[in-house]
Amino acid sequence: MPAPNASTPHTPTSELDIKSILLLDDDSDLSDALKSLLEAHNFVVTTASNGLEGLRESMAMDFDVIICDLLMPGMPGDMFYLAVKTVKPLLADRFIFITGHRGNPKVDEFLASTEAVVIYKPVLADELVSMISFVLQRSDRRK
Repeated sequence: MPAPNASTPHTPTSELDIKSILLLDDDSDLSDALKSLLEAHNFVVTTASNGLEGLRESMAMDFDVIICDLLMPGMPGDMFYLAVKTVKPLLADRFIFITGHRGNPKVDEFLASTEAVVIYKPVLADELVSMISFVLQRSDRRK
Protein backbone atom coordinates (compact mmCIF):
# COMPACT_ATOMS: atom_id res chain seq x y z
CA MET A 1 0.00 0.00 0.00
CA PRO A 2 1.51 3.36 -1.00
CA ALA A 3 2.26 5.92 1.70
CA PRO A 4 -0.20 8.83 1.87
CA ASN A 5 0.97 12.07 0.31
CA ALA A 6 -0.48 15.43 -0.64
CA SER A 7 -2.18 13.94 -3.71
CA THR A 8 -3.67 11.03 -1.75
CA PRO A 9 -6.50 12.40 0.37
CA HIS A 10 -6.98 10.36 3.52
CA THR A 11 -9.49 12.61 5.24
CA PRO A 12 -12.69 14.19 3.95
CA THR A 13 -10.94 17.55 3.70
CA SER A 14 -7.56 17.48 1.98
CA GLU A 15 -6.69 20.97 3.26
CA LEU A 16 -6.09 19.39 6.66
CA ASP A 17 -2.60 18.41 5.47
CA ILE A 18 0.41 20.03 7.09
CA LYS A 19 -1.44 22.38 9.40
CA SER A 20 -0.12 23.31 12.82
CA ILE A 21 -2.14 22.75 15.96
CA LEU A 22 -1.54 23.91 19.50
CA LEU A 23 -3.17 21.46 21.93
CA LEU A 24 -3.65 22.57 25.54
CA ASP A 25 -4.88 20.09 28.12
CA ASP A 26 -3.73 19.28 31.63
CA ASP A 27 -4.87 15.65 31.24
CA SER A 28 -1.71 14.08 29.81
CA ASP A 29 -3.48 10.84 28.78
CA LEU A 30 -6.08 12.72 26.75
CA SER A 31 -3.44 15.06 25.34
CA ASP A 32 -1.27 12.13 24.23
CA ALA A 33 -4.25 10.36 22.63
CA LEU A 34 -5.40 13.49 20.77
CA LYS A 35 -1.84 14.25 19.65
CA SER A 36 -1.49 10.75 18.18
CA LEU A 37 -4.86 11.05 16.45
CA LEU A 38 -4.02 14.43 14.97
CA GLU A 39 -0.54 13.40 13.85
CA ALA A 40 -2.15 10.44 12.05
CA HIS A 41 -4.05 13.09 10.03
CA ASN A 42 -0.76 14.84 9.11
CA PHE A 43 -1.06 17.71 11.57
CA VAL A 44 2.01 19.11 13.27
CA VAL A 45 0.99 19.16 16.94
CA THR A 46 2.54 21.16 19.77
CA THR A 47 1.25 20.37 23.25
CA ALA A 48 1.02 22.47 26.39
CA SER A 49 -0.30 21.39 29.78
CA ASN A 50 -1.50 24.82 30.93
CA GLY A 51 -2.34 28.31 29.73
CA LEU A 52 1.03 29.87 30.57
CA GLU A 53 2.89 27.25 28.56
CA GLY A 54 0.34 27.66 25.76
CA LEU A 55 0.80 31.43 25.77
CA ARG A 56 4.57 31.01 25.31
CA GLU A 57 3.96 28.65 22.39
CA SER A 58 1.37 30.92 20.75
CA MET A 59 3.74 33.89 21.00
CA ALA A 60 6.40 31.91 19.16
CA MET A 61 4.16 30.70 16.31
CA ASP A 62 0.86 31.47 14.57
CA PHE A 63 -0.94 28.13 14.84
CA ASP A 64 -3.63 27.21 12.32
CA VAL A 65 -5.85 25.79 15.07
CA ILE A 66 -5.75 25.97 18.87
CA ILE A 67 -7.48 23.18 20.77
CA CYS A 68 -7.90 24.25 24.37
CA ASP A 69 -9.32 22.63 27.49
CA LEU A 70 -11.31 25.18 29.49
CA LEU A 71 -10.63 24.10 33.06
CA MET A 72 -6.89 23.82 33.72
CA PRO A 73 -4.81 24.77 36.76
CA GLY A 74 -2.80 27.98 36.69
CA MET A 75 -4.27 29.78 33.71
CA PRO A 76 -7.60 28.26 32.63
CA GLY A 77 -8.67 28.16 29.00
CA ASP A 78 -10.88 31.25 29.14
CA MET A 79 -8.02 33.37 30.51
CA PHE A 80 -5.64 31.88 27.92
CA TYR A 81 -8.10 32.77 25.14
CA LEU A 82 -8.45 36.35 26.39
CA ALA A 83 -4.66 36.73 26.62
CA VAL A 84 -4.15 35.40 23.09
CA LYS A 85 -7.00 37.56 21.77
CA THR A 86 -5.31 40.63 23.28
CA VAL A 87 -1.76 40.01 22.01
CA LYS A 88 -2.51 38.07 18.78
CA PRO A 89 -6.11 38.83 17.78
CA LEU A 90 -5.78 37.00 14.44
CA LEU A 91 -5.63 33.72 16.40
CA ALA A 92 -8.92 34.30 18.25
CA ASP A 93 -11.08 32.65 15.57
CA ARG A 94 -8.86 29.56 15.47
CA PHE A 95 -9.94 28.14 18.84
CA ILE A 96 -11.72 24.88 19.52
CA PHE A 97 -12.56 24.47 23.20
CA ILE A 98 -12.93 21.07 24.80
CA THR A 99 -14.61 20.62 28.15
CA GLY A 100 -16.32 18.05 30.28
CA HIS A 101 -18.34 20.72 32.05
CA ARG A 102 -21.52 21.05 29.99
CA GLY A 103 -24.05 23.09 31.94
CA ASN A 104 -21.47 24.86 34.12
CA PRO A 105 -22.76 28.48 34.23
CA LYS A 106 -19.27 30.01 34.06
CA VAL A 107 -18.28 27.81 31.10
CA ASP A 108 -21.58 28.41 29.28
CA GLU A 109 -21.34 32.18 29.79
CA PHE A 110 -17.80 32.30 28.46
CA LEU A 111 -18.59 30.15 25.41
CA ALA A 112 -21.61 32.32 24.59
CA SER A 113 -19.32 35.38 24.55
CA THR A 114 -17.02 33.94 21.84
CA GLU A 115 -17.36 32.65 18.30
CA ALA A 116 -15.33 29.63 19.31
CA VAL A 117 -16.27 26.06 18.57
CA VAL A 118 -16.80 23.75 21.56
CA ILE A 119 -16.57 19.98 21.82
CA TYR A 120 -17.82 18.28 24.96
CA LYS A 121 -15.90 15.34 26.39
CA PRO A 122 -15.68 12.55 25.59
CA VAL A 123 -14.00 13.81 22.42
CA LEU A 124 -14.94 11.79 19.34
CA ALA A 125 -12.26 11.55 16.64
CA ASP A 126 -14.60 12.27 13.71
CA GLU A 127 -16.14 15.25 15.48
CA LEU A 128 -12.71 16.71 16.27
CA VAL A 129 -11.45 16.36 12.69
CA SER A 130 -14.70 17.86 11.39
CA MET A 131 -14.43 20.85 13.76
CA ILE A 132 -10.80 21.40 12.76
CA SER A 133 -11.87 21.49 9.12
CA PHE A 134 -14.61 24.00 9.99
CA VAL A 135 -12.19 26.28 11.86
CA LEU A 136 -9.64 26.11 9.01
CA GLN A 137 -12.29 27.00 6.43
CA ARG A 138 -13.65 29.85 8.58
CA SER A 139 -10.16 31.21 9.13
CA ASP A 140 -9.39 31.07 5.38
CA ARG A 141 -12.59 33.01 4.57
CA ARG A 142 -11.64 35.77 7.00
CA LYS A 143 -8.16 36.35 5.58
